[in-house]
Amino acid sequence: MKEYFIQNAKAFVGETVTLKGWAYNVRKSGKIWFLLLRDGTGIMQCVVTSFDADEASFALKDEITLESSVLVTGVVKAEPRSPGGYEMLAHKLELVAIAEEYPISKKDHGIDYLMDNRHLWLRSKRQNAIIRIRHTIIKAIRDFFDARDFTLVDTPIFQKAATEGVATLFATEYFGEKAYLAQTGQLYGEAGAAAFGKIYCFGPTFRAEKSKTRRHLTEFWMVEPEMAFYDLDMNMDLAEEFVTYIVAQVLEHRRPELETLERDTSKLEAIQVPFPRISYTEGVKILQKNGVDFKWGDDFGGGDETIISSQFDRPVMVHRYPAAIKAFYMKRDPENDKQVMALDMLAPEGYGEIIGGSQREDDIEKLISRIKDDGATEEDYSWYLDLRRYGSFPHSGFGLGVERVVTWICGLKHIRETIPFPRTISRLNP
Repeated sequence: MKEYFIQNAKAFVGETVTLKGWAYNVRKSGKIWFLLLRDGTGIMQCVVTSFDADEASFALKDEITLESSVLVTGVVKAEPRSPGGYEMLAHKLELVAIAEEYPISKKDHGIDYLMDNRHLWLRSKRQNAIIRIRHTIIKAIRDFFDARDFTLVDTPIFQKAATEGVATLFATEYFGEKAYLAQTGQLYGEAGAAAFGKIYCFGPTFRAEKSKTRRHLTEFWMVEPEMAFYDLDMNMDLAEEFVTYIVAQVLEHRRPELETLERDTSKLEAIQVPFPRISYTEGVKILQKNGVDFKWGDDFGGGDETIISSQFDRPVMVHRYPAAIKAFYMKRDPENDKQVMALDMLAPEGYGEIIGGSQREDDIEKLISRIKDDGATEEDYSWYLDLRRYGSFPHSGFGLGVERVVTWICGLKHIRETIPFPRTISRLNP
């Protein structure tokens, strides 16, 4: 049996088809009533009249409720005034299941109520648009790396040691040992780069940050490419090409969804290479010029990132950060030992960091010294140090947080809408 979906309505105009979905809205008017049918791919207006529909189908107007599941058979025609540009003249309706009174009505609800009912809120037009854009972003991520001969290397969720600092780890018991949920797959990605040259890992990561800001989740998805024989500049070249590609794919495939979100697409259309590149020191000067009492050596906060990024109409890459505020594995700047060859990409419009990365330290003695400075031991990272013992090589990589990119591209005020079931410090349900 052939299936028909609302998003493909143009292909079956003039045909009699059966659509399967849920009642998104019902309007009644004498001998005619209108059903807005939602099937997960779109919304179509179904016109039900006492002349064209059988008696039992027409009578459903007094029985059907919001979100009742239903099969509707009829002829599809083009209608510019209808949602999606098409409508159906219904001949027959079959009620699959009557929905109880729907908790999320047309009236306004507070965000806590909506998040408590996230499993139902996902059905709304706005949330549908966001998740479809997320889908396109994830597809673009995979397509970008697959087309450039990167190999997907899956990295473990349970890990033995910290990568980004113990303060943000979720610890768990692991058959008599202590393990941690992955903050990143990077260290394992470096092993992959030594084996395959160019790799990426892609999966959920976890940060136990006690943060309530609009930019933070405790569980989020991150893609992390790692490239053998790449220096910092090559790393930045790839990062800007990558982000430009993602934005272009969303603009090409998700215009209707961006329109639903009332996103100003002109701001996305401005995302073209090359991106501006400034040093951390230049970023400090921008802050000071804008009246911020900021000292060299401090880390940028969200407000600082907003001020810096507001100077540009596209993402800006900030590089060469103070070594003291960055991770042990980052390579020192050969021209200034107080700096590391790190990069952050800050999205425009105040959306903050969407990429963080660096050139990695490839000298084993320097890496051991950094590990000890962090209070760890060589034994903690024995396998990681093997990557330097057996054929060390210059290499670089970065991580892109999917939810932050979705937030920026969709023009959202808070990151919690970017993933179907968000996890924050105050939310573990649904």
